[in-house]
Amino acid sequence: MSYGDLLSEEELLALDEIVRIPHGHPGVLLVDADGAARDVLATRLLDQGIACATVADGEQALALLLERPGLGLLVTALPTHDSLALVRQVRQSARATLPAIILSADADVQDAIDALHLKVLDFLLQPVDPSVLVTLIRNEIGAPPKKPPRRRGRPGEDARRERMTLVSA
Repeated sequence: MSYGDLLSEEELLALDEIVRIPHGHPGVLLVDADGAARDVLATRLLDQGIACATVADGEQALALLLERPGLGLLVTALPTHDSLALVRQVRQSARATLPAIILSADADVQDAIDALHLKVLDFLLQPVDPSVLVTLIRNEIGAPPKKPPRRRGRPGEDARRERMTLVSA
């Protein structure tokens, strides 16, 4: 059973707005019990143009992971489920091929081996370089790189500035 079976179109649109993943767009579900860390990482992903929803516990995560995200980004220390158990449940569902990345601050070798057996995309130790994580996510869900901000000014102004710099050097 999915949300589409229970909710009206209006309710589905409201849910899409809340979780910040546009309907039909592959996004990331970030699952982390640490609210501050979750918000920082979610903001980083959103700033990079990656649609992102966040939840704090395994029960909410499982419901959403089984619904639509293009990738699950899980942190190992969760209050109601551990990340490996969550991935196991997803692997036994209709979303068995959902890519998942696990972040861990205190993993052991057995956790990494178990994650590989569950075919997670990657098992990363925290702290993780955000640019590495963003690249990994983009490569998996096909999110285009964020375009650099456009400079304001007259057309050709940057080229003139560059020529002036080269001439005066």
